[in-house]
Amino acid sequence: MTTSEAVLDARHTALIIVDLQNDFVSDGGAYHRGGAASEAARALAARVAPVARALKQRDGFVAASQFTLWPDAHGEPMISPHLKQLRPFLRRGDFVAGSHGHATVAALESLIDLSVWKVAYSAFFNTQLDWVLRRAGIETVAICGIVTNGGVASTARDAHMRDYRVIVLGDGCAASTEAAHDLALADLRTVGEVMTCEAFAHRLEAGQP
Repeated sequence: MTTSEAVLDARHTALIIVDLQNDFVSDGGAYHRGGAASEAARALAARVAPVARALKQRDGFVAASQFTLWPDAHGEPMISPHLKQLRPFLRRGDFVAGSHGHATVAALESLIDLSVWKVAYSAFFNTQLDWVLRRAGIETVAICGIVTNGGVASTARDAHMRDYRVIVLGDGCAASTEAAHDLALADLRTVGEVMTCEAFAHRLEAGQP
């Protein structure tokens, strides 16, 4: 049996939704205000939600990462220099833990079993994600969200290094350009499988006892 034909047991599978937050993709969010909201990213929640529901119906696990800007002693966001250069519009109140902008988009929020707050690309870096997944008996992670060549790619590589079986939902991710998205997916085939949301849902159904 090849890797692509291996049975997918939902009970040992987690969906990791990377950074589908209001400040990134929703009207009125930080990126919308700054003119950087991606239409491709804004369309993802509607595509990912049915996958999350299908996994939960089969006793799978759904996790989400939330990019977080922590305030300093004066309440100003601690933004890394490279991000400040790329996104000069970021300001006080953006991506603040517990705020509306920081929250996962409404279409997905009620489906999430675990949310982790992160400060870098990977959902595994300095978070409790790995600890929780292992105790939940997770062996396979399916990764989606934004951006394909940033948070998604870093999370997928970190999962691979931790010996999870890695699946990337190709049409469940988006990047700033289609070319960047396609190049990232091609590269991620070295650490896992790339499939569509529909194919993943079908594999879940086929893997049921």
